[in-house]
Amino acid sequence: MDEGGTPLLPDCLLYQIFLSLGPADVLAAGLVCRQWQAVSRDEFLWREQFYRYYQVARDVPRHPAATSWYEEFRRLYDSVPCVEVQTLQEHTDQVLHLSFSHSGYQFASCSKDCTVKIWNNDLSISLLHSADMRPYNWSYTQFSQFNQDDSLLLASGVFLGPHNSSSGEIAVISLDSFALLSRVRNKPYDVFGCWLTETSLISGNLHRIGDITSCSVLWLNNAFQDVESENVNVVKRLFKIQNLNASTIRTVMVADCSRFDSPDLLLDAGDQAVSPCRVFDLGCNSEDETASPALRAPGRAKEGLRHALDGMLDGHTQLSERALETRVAELLAQGRTKPPERSTARNKYLIFTTGCLTYSPHQIGIKQILPHQMTTAGPVLGEGRGSDAFFDALDHVIDVHGHIIGMGLSPDNSRAWPPGSVVADPMQPPPIAEEIDLLVFDLKTMREVKRALRAHRAYTPNDECFFIFLDVSRDFVASGAEDRHGYIWDRHYNICLAKLRHEDVVNSVAFSPQEQELLLTASDDATIKAWRSPRTMRVFQAPRPRPRPFFSWFASHRR
Repeated sequence: MDEGGTPLLPDCLLYQIFLSLGPADVLAAGLVCRQWQAVSRDEFLWREQFYRYYQVARDVPRHPAATSWYEEFRRLYDSVPCVEVQTLQEHTDQVLHLSFSHSGYQFASCSKDCTVKIWNNDLSISLLHSADMRPYNWSYTQFSQFNQDDSLLLASGVFLGPHNSSSGEIAVISLDSFALLSRVRNKPYDVFGCWLTETSLISGNLHRIGDITSCSVLWLNNAFQDVESENVNVVKRLFKIQNLNASTIRTVMVADCSRFDSPDLLLDAGDQAVSPCRVFDLGCNSEDETASPALRAPGRAKEGLRHALDGMLDGHTQLSERALETRVAELLAQGRTKPPERSTARNKYLIFTTGCLTYSPHQIGIKQILPHQMTTAGPVLGEGRGSDAFFDALDHVIDVHGHIIGMGLSPDNSRAWPPGSVVADPMQPPPIAEEIDLLVFDLKTMREVKRALRAHRAYTPNDECFFIFLDVSRDFVASGAEDRHGYIWDRHYNICLAKLRHEDVVNSVAFSPQEQELLLTASDDATIKAWRSPRTMRVFQAPRPRPRPFFSWFASHRR
């Protein structure tokens, strides 16, 4: 300013100068004087800084809850859990999975060292209990989940056996006494299992029908299986679903739609009539939905089978042995598949990965769980099923045209197949890309609504590809990757905000359900890392005022 207090530089010129500076330099310049301070907080200035620094597309609006561009810039810069605060090294082998309790006070970890460890989540994380599952013939533990009231822990593992064995088991552990309450068979093991209610869980079983044809059965199990009476069910069959081309049902999880205002989260409000399974093909440009062929009438099915066999005998149809098995299985299932049921109640939905072309999971299946199916009471082993309805049809199928390697209730991870890929042999799926796509679906419209940046990578081929457990919080999505990093994205702006380094593959990430500025990552380097936001670290490290001794305060007031 000159001697009269008039600014030497007008605001418009300062604004143009500040536009050429980075965010840190703008903030530093704002400390010079009041005029510079006012210009350094200009909304248009910080809008430009935001789009330029975070490389957000200009057509993406500001977050609806944001009060200003400056505060929004600060939120993304200051609240992302990217500061490593603790490394846990109690596991002796690869750490495969992490899960928080609903209260956020505890979390569990699973590892190739065949233990399930339960941790106390305080300012400094400490080990609370370690359960060794090797005495139960487990090879390793792979997944865990707390029930709704955090009184029980579901732990899923893989049995010892041949390399190609797919058998596993689910154990229920009391979090009061850490006692093992029950064990349930689970096949294939990558069904993982999940809680349906506070005391009942879902497991899977697989029955081979042919070389590449099978049947997946999903079971509802009571967590407490010490019932002595033979008249009280501890297990009940939920669904029986046909698998074609070596595919199976995997990665089962439950979406609780009763917690939302809309009872029709997954269904159009007016679509209450019985309708066939709807397949939403993300690889097709058409908006049309296709119905499952398994729901055709029995008469048409028999006619189709007869025509197919006649064509083969006449030499008009040339099919490989596997293609013939799939065709016959499809025709036999037609008319013997129970169509989806509809309910106006606010229900829960079963969500899982599946497929129809090859053994690699490339579809997301959705099946409504009706109120009478929420308990093990009722007909045992599904005696209520009619003789003509051998299989259950899915309500919805989303085909992502890629190998799904991770899935959560908001987003899912996949590695895309090359454009135009055709699956000629179900045992030889198309090669998958190194880039991992993060896809987001609207469960009401069944449409893909957002595709995140390809910031993370994977390198294993189809037959060695493993599951990566991602997580979602109010504002962020996190995922692991084979490039030795965890990644954090912003859900609104669709941008990668942080890379979290490990020494090996990052298998699992987990946000605290009570504090999204705390993230855990688990890796093949046998460690678990805790990450906090810069804002949280400043709060923890701020010097606390020292209390004045009483006698000093009293002496100063006597004078």
